[in-house]
Amino acid sequence: MQRRWMVPPVIGLLWLVSLSACSGEGDTPTPAPPALTASPAEGIWRGTTNSNRAVTGLVLDNGVYWLLYSAVGKPSLLEGFIQGTSSAQSGAFTSSDARDFNLQTGLLTGTINGSYVTKQNLSGTIAYQNSTQSTFSTAYDTDYELTPDPNAIAGTYSGSVTATETATAILTSTGTVSGSSSAGCLFSGTFVPRTDGNVFTVTITFGGQSGCTLGTQTVNGIGLFDAATKQLTSAAWNSGKTDGFVFIGTKP
Repeated sequence: MQRRWMVPPVIGLLWLVSLSACSGEGDTPTPAPPALTASPAEGIWRGTTNSNRAVTGLVLDNGVYWLLYSAVGKPSLLEGFIQGTSSAQSGAFTSSDARDFNLQTGLLTGTINGSYVTKQNLSGTIAYQNSTQSTFSTAYDTDYELTPDPNAIAGTYSGSVTATETATAILTSTGTVSGSSSAGCLFSGTFVPRTDGNVFTVTITFGGQSGCTLGTQTVNGIGLFDAATKQLTSAAWNSGKTDGFVFIGTKP
């Protein structure tokens, strides 16, 4: 349902393992490595860019982030997202592997240098490889601290996937999603709450109809639900991170 841009695969997650060693007279366990500390920039962040785009940011406990942004002056129309891994230390927020998937202009890579105050604000400058820059400024959304509720998000959502294509998605309280686009593409998948933060893990497989620009691919990403506006926002990549998908919709 979206235009696609070729990008190199993103580095996989690092798994920590505990090792044990043997002494001369028996097994002496080696101290386990310290527990992974959650990112101090973790949370949902909402604000704007310097080009008058609405931006919804998500930083997960492991530092993986998503910055979903709208078309200029049109907060209800998603135009793309920036995704990568971040480091947040002593008030500095940085990323060396930002990937900006824009439905209109293609894909750019870049870096982010910014600042944060835990559970207060997050801002930064995105410097792209073509020498252009963009800035964003956001405030913390306490909705991140709520428990994701599959019953609350259940319903039928109507919204946009591009400037010219709309979609309807039906979510159930059991975590399934199905729907179709105005171009005739059918899709189905799951919408499962994460154990950390008010966020859902999204998996969607497209049906391969003529209107499916993603063919029969499966995409994986994140979903956010704003209970006050009954708005659902989602972005996802395919397994090779070469195809992107965005959706923003509301239910009655």
